Amino acid sequence: MLERITQPNDVKQLSIQEAEILADEIRDFLVDSISHTGGHLASNLGTVELTIALHRILDFPEDKLVWDVGHQSYTHKILTGRKEEFATLRQYGGLSGFPKRSESDCDSFDTGHSSTSLAAGLGFAWARNLTGEHYRVVSVIGDGALTGGEAFEALNNAAALKQNYMIVLNDNHMSISENVGSLSEQLFKMRTSNGYTGLKDGVQHSLERIPVYGDKIVATIRRTKSGIKQLVIPGMIFEEMGIMYLGPVDGHNIAAMEKTFREAAHVKGPVLVHVLTKKGRGYRPAERLPARFHGAEPFDKEKGLPLTQRGATYTDIFSTVMRKMGDRNGKLVAITAAMMDGTGLKRFHNMFPERFFDVGIAEQYAVTFAAALSLQGLQPVFAVYSSFLQRAYDQILHDVCIGRLPVVFAIDRAGLVGGDGDTHQGIFDLTYLSTIPNMTVMAPKNKWELSDMLKFAIDFDAPIALRYPKGEAYDGLKEFRRTIVCGQAEELYGEGEILLFAVGSMVQTAVEAREALEKEGCKVAVCNARFVKPLDEEYLKEAAARFAAIVTLEENVLAGGFGEAVCRVLRNMGYTGIVENVAIEDTFVEHGSVKELKHMLGLDADGVTKRVLSICDRLKKI
Repeated sequence: MLERITQPNDVKQLSIQEAEILADEIRDFLVDSISHTGGHLASNLGTVELTIALHRILDFPEDKLVWDVGHQSYTHKILTGRKEEFATLRQYGGLSGFPKRSESDCDSFDTGHSSTSLAAGLGFAWARNLTGEHYRVVSVIGDGALTGGEAFEALNNAAALKQNYMIVLNDNHMSISENVGSLSEQLFKMRTSNGYTGLKDGVQHSLERIPVYGDKIVATIRRTKSGIKQLVIPGMIFEEMGIMYLGPVDGHNIAAMEKTFREAAHVKGPVLVHVLTKKGRGYRPAERLPARFHGAEPFDKEKGLPLTQRGATYTDIFSTVMRKMGDRNGKLVAITAAMMDGTGLKRFHNMFPERFFDVGIAEQYAVTFAAALSLQGLQPVFAVYSSFLQRAYDQILHDVCIGRLPVVFAIDRAGLVGGDGDTHQGIFDLTYLSTIPNMTVMAPKNKWELSDMLKFAIDFDAPIALRYPKGEAYDGLKEFRRTIVCGQAEELYGEGEILLFAVGSMVQTAVEAREALEKEGCKVAVCNARFVKPLDEEYLKEAAARFAAIVTLEENVLAGGFGEAVCRVLRNMGYTGIVENVAIEDTFVEHGSVKELKHMLGLDADGVTKRVLSICDRLKKI
């Protein structure tokens, strides 16, 4: 059947029985393909039938299908003619792991972060009505993403829409970690009779036909029926918000979903279809360990094990230190936004469950919650991915930094993250955090310094951010382990007339470039900045007197980042030497391996070496 799907809408030509066979073939294809390329497996295996059912009632590219996050859109890509490109999935220049309008006109909205699909869907629906068009609009949102504030903001506005708009709630009891909170519990309890909506509409229409008093009777019933409805039909939170609720429906029964979707498409107004799916369905390792197969590296599909074994990651180091510090410090509390496994807090949770808080996909809430905890003498650590912390900028500024509250931001996946692409690259945090008064920002050069910095941060008496990259932790430079002092840099090598002033992951790059430059007869010094804010101005003053050129290195955008801050300090000192910034120019960075991206951006040792050799030539001419 899969060979018959070559372009959008081909799936409509299949019978229900053939569509069920297609679902099995797509699962086999996804497991085989992702085992080679890596990617989001569990979420896609859970939405195969759901996607097929939607494609059987929608017309592409005219209709608008908006995926929340978008990491579960692989089947959609296959059904819209992109199967042959899956060998390039998440590879540099290849198929994106998320919906991309530049990739296909069947992708209606670029997504990557959670809780956005309802707002986008409502935008499409209102635009359709205002322009007099007739396309259908469907948003697919997971039960985990529904905990995000933006989703509730959209639901609050949905009732004003009087034309059809379909929300498909994909309920698999999971986000990345297991879902938490009262909303998740309500969704678990939800059950409704198939005849409820028809009965409700029939009674309402009959009453409204009664002359003079019909409308008044309906209004009276509406005022009194709420309590009865809550008793008869649990979980009618959506109906109370003016959104018709249908379901739950078996998310692996194509015929049942197709029938329900067709009924929902005739509703005049917003309608939510509650679909129950199983994450990882059809592949036993992913069913057993859905979190591990959320974003999988290439794996042995027979055993379900990664093809390559890596050393300890920065996340592993953070996890170990948090667990040890939890033993020693009864006031230490850990917070995550639905990323317990991803941020390495599972061990802390297992050891100290009463001091662990998973708030769901709610980064804004997490920051303000942490602020209040700190006011009561606790020591909160909020572990979060760099690209997700962007969502809480206002709370960091307003609720933490204005009050100078001692909250630790443990920022994982800082810098380039690779295959997830432009929506997930953590290349803005040095900039957006450095703009805020009272915030201290630091980054470790290796795994030992991460350990030391985390201990320093926990005892710090003001807001502090510790950012570290994705992947295996650097274990070089073990001999350099100077005590962490706020705002104090660490010079590693002092010879030469050019200084490489690097922060975080770029210290390793600076050392590698130094070795390459020595072979070219160019000696350079290397300093580990440690702190982006406050900068070590005393060291920079000394460096200005010693070096004819200073090159800053950061895995962050140039605008407002570490390099520009160094330039400002040197300019104010009257430095007349050469200053160059190695950073990411004003651009979003697409998907690809971190190694490829660094080379493309000139952030690897080879790129730094070429920049410094050019400076050497300029100095010789002076």
